[in-house]
Amino acid sequence: MTAETAQEFEFVLPHGYVDAQGIRHRSGTIRMATARDELAPVTDQRVRENPSNVGVVQLSLVVTRLGTITDIHPGLLADLSAGDLAYLQEMYERINAPKFVGGAVCPTCGGPAGGAS
Repeated sequence: MTAETAQEFEFVLPHGYVDAQGIRHRSGTIRMATARDELAPVTDQRVRENPSNVGVVQLSLVVTRLGTITDIHPGLLADLSAGDLAYLQEMYERINAPKFVGGAVCPTCGGPAGGAS
């Protein structure tokens, strides 16, 4: 398992994507974003032309599978229902949110950072 796939999460879309053969794809996997994933949309031409594309471009980098489809691209995600897209965006936010268990820790002594002076 590589660092990129170490944090993958399964999902089931409320509606699903229907491909050209009429097959509905609802289950899939999404991985945690890297810093590169967060920065990539900034240089993407589609986002420069239309900033509202940032969501589908960003999700296309981290959704690794949708049903039997592994070639995930912004055009495919743009064809999802608004509810499915909102579901994936919320999942993205949830799995990539900072999870602070306690306060900041001093790297030198391991004690609480920013203690009383």
